[in-house]
Amino acid sequence: MKNLFTLLLITLFLSSCTKTETAEVKSAKTYDELVTLFKEWRTFVAPQMNDGVPDYSKDAMAMQHAQLTQWQKKLNAFDTTGWPVPQQVDWYLIYAEMNGLDFEHRVVRPWERDPAFYTWFFSSPSDVPEREGPNIHGAVDLQLLPSVITDSLAAIMATTLRKAPALYEQAKVNLTGNARDLWTTGTRSMGESAEELSGYATQVRTQFPDLAAAADEASAATKAFQEWLEQQAPSKTGPSGVGKENYTWNLKYVHLLPYTWEDERLLLERELHRSHSGLRLAEHRNRKLPKLEKADEAEEYRKLITDGVNDFMEFMDKGEFLTVKDYQKPALMEQVRPFVPNDGMRGFFDEVDHRDPMPMRAHMYHWIDKARERIEPTESPIRRVPLLYNIFDSRAEGMATAMEELVMNAGLLESRPRATELIYIMLAQRAARGLGGLYQHSGDMDFKQATEFASKWVPWGLLPADGGTIQHEEQFYIQQPGYGSSYVIGKIQLDELIAEYARQREGKFIWRNFMDDYERRGIIPMSLLYWEMTGDKSMVEKALR
Repeated sequence: MKNLFTLLLITLFLSSCTKTETAEVKSAKTYDELVTLFKEWRTFVAPQMNDGVPDYSKDAMAMQHAQLTQWQKKLNAFDTTGWPVPQQVDWYLIYAEMNGLDFEHRVVRPWERDPAFYTWFFSSPSDVPEREGPNIHGAVDLQLLPSVITDSLAAIMATTLRKAPALYEQAKVNLTGNARDLWTTGTRSMGESAEELSGYATQVRTQFPDLAAAADEASAATKAFQEWLEQQAPSKTGPSGVGKENYTWNLKYVHLLPYTWEDERLLLERELHRSHSGLRLAEHRNRKLPKLEKADEAEEYRKLITDGVNDFMEFMDKGEFLTVKDYQKPALMEQVRPFVPNDGMRGFFDEVDHRDPMPMRAHMYHWIDKARERIEPTESPIRRVPLLYNIFDSRAEGMATAMEELVMNAGLLESRPRATELIYIMLAQRAARGLGGLYQHSGDMDFKQATEFASKWVPWGLLPADGGTIQHEEQFYIQQPGYGSSYVIGKIQLDELIAEYARQREGKFIWRNFMDDYERRGIIPMSLLYWEMTGDKSMVEKALR
């Protein structure tokens, strides 16, 4: 009765506001007013904070979802006819975010289904514009904070971390879902978060003892929450996937992709098989060459990577691949993966990096993208902040994945023929794990089966099913429908964009000019980039058909 009463109040409130709001939005037809709406929308999306704790209660979420319709009406009142294409594209970015909120409420509901959603501390940086996956509002995320922690900032962080017990008490009420795999993997995530907090406490104890104490307290609270989750786990028996129909709706109306679940399966299968064929041909071509040896000493590895960054950026510049800026090489060097002792199977990407630096330097183009967003922001104020719901994934992950084959085809690996084998293995890995994500959401596989499937299809045994890489990737793909396939799908869309862009400039196409044009437009869905850069809206229209 309480929830019904709340919804009745919401309905009465919205009906009383309808006439006023309708009159206001129908006069809002300029781009500046769209920007204003966007800023107001972002304020609305953030949950209410109660004494430093975000409110994801059933009533609060019902109220937010009920109000979404009014925001969609405000957006739909804009007549963008005659606007420049980039401004029309910005309208679609807001449209996609509003659909993303709808999908989150109707289908994903992480506050109800996924214990990992309540992670309250993040120490590692993300290589995409906003941290991957559904994440709780208000957590301590070190990548969003200044690199130098002051006393005042440390005090704020300590206060926030001490909200963990209250947050977990709310979570125990909110988590009514029955998604077995989300529950079990989320339980593991809480254990990892407790360890992360404990490690951070050790790191800051000398300089900021109160912050360290707060981190210890949050770690203990997180561990207790993990134990509660373990107690509840036997009662969780339901599926975690969203189903093919919901998955397709998310692809089309949130990520603006012109594909269905079935389309993506076909495309990923094709890329998986192509990667294996390409690998075997590369192995045959290189059969008389020495196999790649792994760097087994820290200094050897450091030199390998440093030389790799230098060679990569020299190729970008002298090869006229793109216009090189001063910030790009430091952006790559700052994110070099640390040396890992060879005491068994390293993580997948470390296994690649310790053999040859170039494949991962290509994928680490992510960090050039991120630095560009910070140092050379786009003209659009709407694109200067990361898109919500990981709507950027086809561009961010697709570009990083595509870069691996782009630089290979451009000649970067001519003096490193064995590295081409790693390029194909990395593609196989992304296609295989993307298919695992698809099959989890369709119900054809559970989490364990998805990890085993991906492991089976990655050559050289570099992706063990029980290893950290695939365990965390497949967990994330079940949390965030559509992300697992975005690496390969975005790469395919980039190929389509290159084809049409070059066709329009037959005989006058210059690769560096294409890259510079592409990069200045921001990290937005590939279908919208295609429209902006070719004048052809058909990819967006197909998605929304």
